[in-house]
Amino acid sequence: MKEDNCLHAALLCLGMLSYTLAMATERLHSSRPSLHGHHEKGKEGQVLHRSKRGWVWNQFFVIEEYTGPDPVLVGRLHSDIDSGDGNIKYILSGEGAGIIFVIDDKSGNIHATKTLDREERAQYTLTAQAVDRNTNRPLEPPSEFIVKVQDINDNPPEFLHENYHANVPERSNVGTSVIQVTASDADDPTYGNSAKLVYSILEGQPYFSVEAQTGIIRTALPNMDREAKEEYHVVIQAKDMGGHMGGLSGTTKVTITLTDVNDNPPKFPQSVYQMSISEAAVPGEEAGRVKAKDPDIGENGLVAYNIIDGDGMEIFEITTDYETQEGVVKLKKHLDYEAKKTYSLKVEAANVHIDPKFINNGPFKDTVTVKINVEDADEPPVFLAPSYIFEVDENAGPGASVGRVHAKDPDAKNSPIRYSIDRHTDLDRYFSISSENGSIMTIKKLDREEIAWHNISILAAEIHNRHQEAKVPVAIKVRDLNDNAPKFSDAYETTVCERRQSNEPLITITAEDKDDTANGPRFIFSLPPEIIHNPNFTLRDNRDNTASVITRRTSFSRQMQDLYLLPIVISDGGSPALSSTNTLTIRVCGCDGDRISCNPEAYTLNAGLSTGALIAILACIVILLVIVVLFVTLKRQKKEPLIVFEEEDVRENIITYDDEGGGEEDTEAFDIATLQNPDGINGFIPRKDIKPEYQYMPRPGLRPAPNSVDVDDFINTRIQEADNDPTAPPYDSIQIYGYEGRGSVAGSLSSLESATTDSDLDYDYLQNWGPRFKKLADLYGSKDTFEDDS
Repeated sequence: MKEDNCLHAALLCLGMLSYTLAMATERLHSSRPSLHGHHEKGKEGQVLHRSKRGWVWNQFFVIEEYTGPDPVLVGRLHSDIDSGDGNIKYILSGEGAGIIFVIDDKSGNIHATKTLDREERAQYTLTAQAVDRNTNRPLEPPSEFIVKVQDINDNPPEFLHENYHANVPERSNVGTSVIQVTASDADDPTYGNSAKLVYSILEGQPYFSVEAQTGIIRTALPNMDREAKEEYHVVIQAKDMGGHMGGLSGTTKVTITLTDVNDNPPKFPQSVYQMSISEAAVPGEEAGRVKAKDPDIGENGLVAYNIIDGDGMEIFEITTDYETQEGVVKLKKHLDYEAKKTYSLKVEAANVHIDPKFINNGPFKDTVTVKINVEDADEPPVFLAPSYIFEVDENAGPGASVGRVHAKDPDAKNSPIRYSIDRHTDLDRYFSISSENGSIMTIKKLDREEIAWHNISILAAEIHNRHQEAKVPVAIKVRDLNDNAPKFSDAYETTVCERRQSNEPLITITAEDKDDTANGPRFIFSLPPEIIHNPNFTLRDNRDNTASVITRRTSFSRQMQDLYLLPIVISDGGSPALSSTNTLTIRVCGCDGDRISCNPEAYTLNAGLSTGALIAILACIVILLVIVVLFVTLKRQKKEPLIVFEEEDVRENIITYDDEGGGEEDTEAFDIATLQNPDGINGFIPRKDIKPEYQYMPRPGLRPAPNSVDVDDFINTRIQEADNDPTAPPYDSIQIYGYEGRGSVAGSLSSLESATTDSDLDYDYLQNWGPRFKKLADLYGSKDTFEDDS
């Protein structure tokens, strides 16, 4: 009985399950048309057919990610007309048909042959049709249905970024939002809790927290200090299934950096700074640096420095080096070690930018004391005055005192000073200076009219260190003395008409004086005492440094006197006064209205010659001079040779030289081609000779044979040619011959050395050569005779 009850309950459960599946399938396909009609009764007893559903299938869902050994049964197709005899064939088409979904054409069962992924495709649309197996004739119209892939939780949550970076100001309040992180889940959010995410923090506590539903990260601790820790690493987890056990999760890393705020004042690391600077330093030179440390960064850490107190506020200044955030103490004025050796400053460092939210953390400034020691330096001498002006009288002789300059060594050792003049400023050496005491004196006489002011430079140097040198300008004024007499300001010259009718002055004269105004004007004009009663002219002093010359006569005569020289005495206003006598030239001229003639020729022509006669006389004189010059020129030309050839052959003439020739070895000076063979010379050879200045002496050499007949014949032939030559000059000349005859042992007769060379040869054989060689025999053959006489 119990077994029957159990079986009955099992059958009841299977029936309910089948009914549930059938209802679900009916709902999914309620919109599809019916494939078969049912019989209904119409009017007049006519039988009508009502359309009814001809397909029956058992399942419409398939679970994704199925990994079983057999294909998954998706569902079954069945037609009402299928009687089970196998004549109906089921055909499946549509998305994935034949690839993913296959159908048993006899039973109509549909199987999924591959693992499905809902995240790739959530549903497939298929079309089913029943046809006759033998004829392929459709037995049912095609029917479309959908197979949905049922989701499972197979995808973990994924964040949009693997790493996040965020900033939050330091000392932010608790709950300040930092950043929001977002994760996504590929599972179906409409089916179960597979895509329901919950956020939590794994790392980063207790500094930060995260909202479970939104993923917003917030600060969890107050007063987080960037200077203590600047960067935090937070790990956030996103878990599906609502965060319950068994859900999948994903994580991301968030790097959170605390940004700086000005919450720290600057602080000096020490209370006193020691510095030193040389007294020789120039303004602007650096004495040292101070630095206040501010842990803030950027503009929050900018510090400005100022001197707020101290006895060196007027001597030193401080500037800010914004690259190094240091205060640079610089010299503002010159220092003097001997006057003050130490200075003290109070320096303040303050933030440039102050955040009002943290004003209670102030004051944002700090102070420090800076002590500066002045170091002694070897300074150059210092003159007691920046410049000097002296005066000296002009014409003062050498050694006259001008003035004295004084310099001292400002250093404590007070080194002796040596003075000198910069000679570049006193090139003419007018002055000298005592090297010991700085007294300036003149070297030569000064002339104010030449140079009124002398500007020189005096050098002062320490004796033990000449490099320490100072310079001071000295201006020397040359005082004027009345040493220049006044004189005419111009070379005055005037005229007077023979018949003068006006009493106006002939001329107004002025004077000048090289001396200063104190020794120059006022000028006094007068005539010398010896001509003060001059009957022709008088002088009127206008008392304005000018004077006028006035005539005393009404008429003058050029024939009697055409020129007057009037001496005028000019005196200056100096003490003592100087004067000079100047001469005014006055010419007597003939006046005819506006025409004035001062030429005296018109009166002298009557007593002498006319102008034409004078010109004729001058022309004759010129002609005579020209004749004399021509005569002298011709006279000089006659002294030259009568016949001069354009191309003079100097080899056939005797030429005077100041040096000796090359002797018999000099074969290039003379052309002896015409004398090589006298027998072959039959033509006429023109002579190109000049009057000889001296005769050549025979060259000492070998004695010729006594029977040198060839030479006689040759010479006679040459004499005959010369006598018969119409072009020969009308005076005798000595011919030069380079031929000594055949077989001659006499040597050359043309050497110039013969007359000056001492030789032991006997030239008496020249007596045998005939009268033509008598001169040579007398010159050379008489040597023994002279020696015997002596």
